[in-house]
Amino acid sequence: MEIIPSSTPVLEWGGDGLAIGLFEGGVDLTGELAALDEKLAGCLKELIAEEEFKGKADSSVFTRVGSGSPIRKVMLVGLGKPEALKLDTLRRAAAVVARLAKKQKCKTLGISLPVWNNDPAQTAQALAEGVQLSLYQDNRFKSEPEDKGIQIETVELLGFGGQQAAITRANQICSGVILARQLVAAPANEVTPITMAETAMAIASEHGLQVEILEREDCEKLGMGAFLGVAQASDLPPKFIHLTYKPEATPKRKLAIIGKGLTFDSGGLNLKVAGSGIENMKIDMGGAAAALGAAKAIGQIKPDVEVHFISAVTENMISGRAMHPGDILKASNGKTIEVNNTDAEGRLTLADALVFAEKLGVDAIVDLATLTGACIIALGDEIAGLFTPDDALAKQLETAAENAGEKIWRMPMEEKYFEGMKSGIADMKNTGPRAGGSITAALFLKQFVKDTSAWAHLDVAGPVWTEKENGYNSPGATGFGVRTLVNWVLSNT
Repeated sequence: MEIIPSSTPVLEWGGDGLAIGLFEGGVDLTGELAALDEKLAGCLKELIAEEEFKGKADSSVFTRVGSGSPIRKVMLVGLGKPEALKLDTLRRAAAVVARLAKKQKCKTLGISLPVWNNDPAQTAQALAEGVQLSLYQDNRFKSEPEDKGIQIETVELLGFGGQQAAITRANQICSGVILARQLVAAPANEVTPITMAETAMAIASEHGLQVEILEREDCEKLGMGAFLGVAQASDLPPKFIHLTYKPEATPKRKLAIIGKGLTFDSGGLNLKVAGSGIENMKIDMGGAAAALGAAKAIGQIKPDVEVHFISAVTENMISGRAMHPGDILKASNGKTIEVNNTDAEGRLTLADALVFAEKLGVDAIVDLATLTGACIIALGDEIAGLFTPDDALAKQLETAAENAGEKIWRMPMEEKYFEGMKSGIADMKNTGPRAGGSITAALFLKQFVKDTSAWAHLDVAGPVWTEKENGYNSPGATGFGVRTLVNWVLSNT
């Protein structure tokens, strides 16, 4: 499929399907649309009346145009109230019409939507993202693809002539999102610590990044006892991934992105039981998937910022070598941890990854992790929790997420809650009381960030996966976090 920025006026466009956006309360056709309606023998007004189309956000209707017209079908998509228009409203609208056009067997599609905030470049990029992400299908593990019908071949963004750079940017970012979706969606017998390391090496080779893969022995030398404690039960070797993007010129800033990389989480000896979601614990590397997806996009965009992408990748399994509840682990910064729950393993791997990142002398660190069920209880399935002591970094991430259409919400870091994490025989436990579980998890991570005030933790346990069609996400892996991370990196240029 090719997405083309087009200067062709709506009145002159011809093809299989033409999609037009209308605001709620603004379905009375005027100007160019009135002229188009006249050209189409009144079919737009007739469609609005017959379907009682009101222009509500994400709503859509369509009709076939009479014979002799250069347009075979016309579609209307609702944009909601004009004063509530956001960039993501248009991204979602593009997704709605792309899915509808595919269902209506359109090979060529023209999309006419308004410009957001007088910014045609950002708007064109958002529209291209919405189209691509909504039409992506993962058929890798099916003997035959389910969808053998007519596919969309060309999409023209009408009124966005000259915005090829924006389309290219969308393509680059979507390639990272799709990689993250593929990693999260693949089963644990396909995506392992070994294949994750191979993916990192492929990104480095294709896009000019540096790559370092630390093996078990390397991690032992660095004293990564927390990470290796989680890894010790698996028959598969752990892999500590460190990808680095460096611009040709002197970088304006140095950033680190850390992703939790549990390719499967059994819970360890605190075994996840039936009904706990154990069958879906392939998604527990959603943070690492987002980090690698962002690395792939950044490697193509090539901003003037140095970025380190880090993940301590392993399985959390059961064997005679498994860490026991009650064991004490020593992290690479010397802090000791009493393991009172082997199913709170992600924070143990992140602990050593955070220490490693700080030693690189970066200006800011963001970690992403499918860390706690408590965050899903607090914020639901579609919103990630943002934890940071740094107001400026919080604002950067909130803006980056807003423009990406990925929902995050800043949560409190109540320091006194760490009292519940204290151990009688070690520096801390790895879990605290049931109440405020996502907060105590963030406070645990904070113990491994000593010198970098600009640190943020994103708990993405909910939005990395969806059970239903949601905007431009189909059921399954969403690739959540990639676009927010890319936007955040670019905001530092």
